[in-house]
Order: sequence, then structure tokens, then C-alpha cells
Amino acid sequence: MNSPKEWWKKSRDFFVEVVTEVKKCSFPSRDEVIGTTTVVLITSVAFSLFLWVADILIIKGYEGLLKVFS
Repeated sequence: MNSPKEWWKKSRDFFVEVVTEVKKCSFPSRDEVIGTTTVVLITSVAFSLFLWVADILIIKGYEGLLKVFS
């Protein structure tokens, strides 16, 4: 089993590596975040409208088939 001294050293090394990696990250600007969020919202609305219309058409088609074959 690891001694407390080894555990502290490994923990310290881990956090030093985490800080080093975070410094390498590039974060998006405010304009990029707003732009990509807008694209996601517009795409979500477009797909939801498409699926809503497709659902209505499928239901109407199914009801039509039931009327024809019953």
C-alpha cells in the first residue's frame, strides 16, 4: 500500500500536470460562443419543426390506411 508521503507526491504531480494541460487549452471568444449557440438553437428549431411535420404526415398516412383497409 502507498504511504501517505507517496500519495501526496502523486497527488501534487497530478495537479501540476492538470494545470500545465489547462494552460495549453484555447478558450473561445464571446463572439464565437454566441455564434455557435445561435447555430445550435436555429438548427434545433429547424429539426424540431421538420420532425413535427413528419410526425403529422405519418399519423395522417396511418389513419388514411386504416380507413382504406378497415
